Amino acid sequence: MYTQCPECLSVFSLDAQTLAKAHGHVVCGHCEASFDSIATLTDQLPPEPFIEMGVNEPAFEPPRVDLVVYRPRPHPPIVVQDEVVVAAEPAAEDFSQLVFAPRFAREPRAKQPRRSHKRPHRRRLRSSGERRWPWLVACLLLLLLLATQLAWAERDPLIRNPTLGGWLRSSCAVLGCELPLVAAPQQLQLLASNVQAHPSVAGALMISASVRNDAAFAQPYPVLTISLSDAQGRRIGMRRLRPREYLDDSTILQHGLAPGATAVLLLELEDPGDKAVAFEFNFE
Repeated sequence: MYTQCPECLSVFSLDAQTLAKAHGHVVCGHCEASFDSIATLTDQLPPEPFIEMGVNEPAFEPPRVDLVVYRPRPHPPIVVQDEVVVAAEPAAEDFSQLVFAPRFAREPRAKQPRRSHKRPHRRRLRSSGERRWPWLVACLLLLLLLATQLAWAERDPLIRNPTLGGWLRSSCAVLGCELPLVAAPQQLQLLASNVQAHPSVAGALMISASVRNDAAFAQPYPVLTISLSDAQGRRIGMRRLRPREYLDDSTILQHGLAPGATAVLLLELEDPGDKAVAFEFNFE
């Protein structure tokens, strides 16, 4: 509790024991003025900044106190019997009409609405739990999208895999889709090759090669590497030909070389002269 000196306006902190000593009359420790501390007594200080605390207005009637903490028992009456003083026994207390009020009933009603707010809060929690399934569906869709992106990034090894590649090809056959072409030059087999002078162009060679796709999946036409060497095995010429340089049909290039199919490739090169006695094919 706090009070203020009316002379120097100093604010002091008091307790019940200090107030009880002189029934509220105290002496200011700053200006030595005597004053009634109950006139400005308050539980909390007013908000700052403040200069003078308000004076408590006197009540017209004394306040009534009802909350009993302790009440002593009355002494039993004295009964005189044959000039013998006998203390009468206290009558038995009757608790039949006693009504007990629970603690929450004695609390101010302003606090009760706070407890009533808990029920709608629980309803909101239950409703939010019921709406949780759209987030689960969204997470599953995102995981499926991520798996699809990873499968597309690693499509070449998946298509080359005998088990997964066969499953993908059978699924596309049912769904009517087409798998992308995957290059596997190590599974291309050179069946036959021939080099001869070009029949219509002087100083040029015509090379024919028969290639078979031994893979279980279609793959694009390879990049051909042709190396010419002399009698001592020294390389005297090399040429790398992309598929568009030896094939003019865009439809054939788009569909690639089917599994187990054979294709004959015709190549035209400049004649390096009599020094070239051997040639070699490589696929990339």
